[in-house]
Amino acid sequence: MGFFNSINVSASGLTAERLRMDLISENIANANVTRTPSGTPYRRKVAIFRAQEADSFQSILSGKTLTGNGVEIAGIVEDQSPFKKEYNPDHPDADVDGYVNLPNVEVVNEMINLISASRAYEANITSVNTTKAMAMKALEIGK
Repeated sequence: MGFFNSINVSASGLTAERLRMDLISENIANANVTRTPSGTPYRRKVAIFRAQEADSFQSILSGKTLTGNGVEIAGIVEDQSPFKKEYNPDHPDADVDGYVNLPNVEVVNEMINLISASRAYEANITSVNTTKAMAMKALEIGK
């Protein structure tokens, strides 16, 4: 794995985790929104990641080394779990039985996910810094 490939892999991880943190922040901000422009409560959003395409079998046979290619964002999907219901007949969005549909966002779970995304982001930064330090040490060998 080359120097720049290592940086690119970590950069893809940084980008993915930053998007994940942005979505978590959006989920927390909308945890009490009972009416979106579509008329329904806010639905929790989740980022879907996948590994970037690996080197082809032909490139491996031709002598090229297999290298990691990082992560890519496959998409952003809405969590289809059911809305929470709360009895509040005075709320403007209450149904005929007095229940209000609330977003399917659990703030505690979102905070746990935010800590996880933050740690993954920090790990990618550490990887970039380690790669940079290795390159600097390699340059010092020539002195």
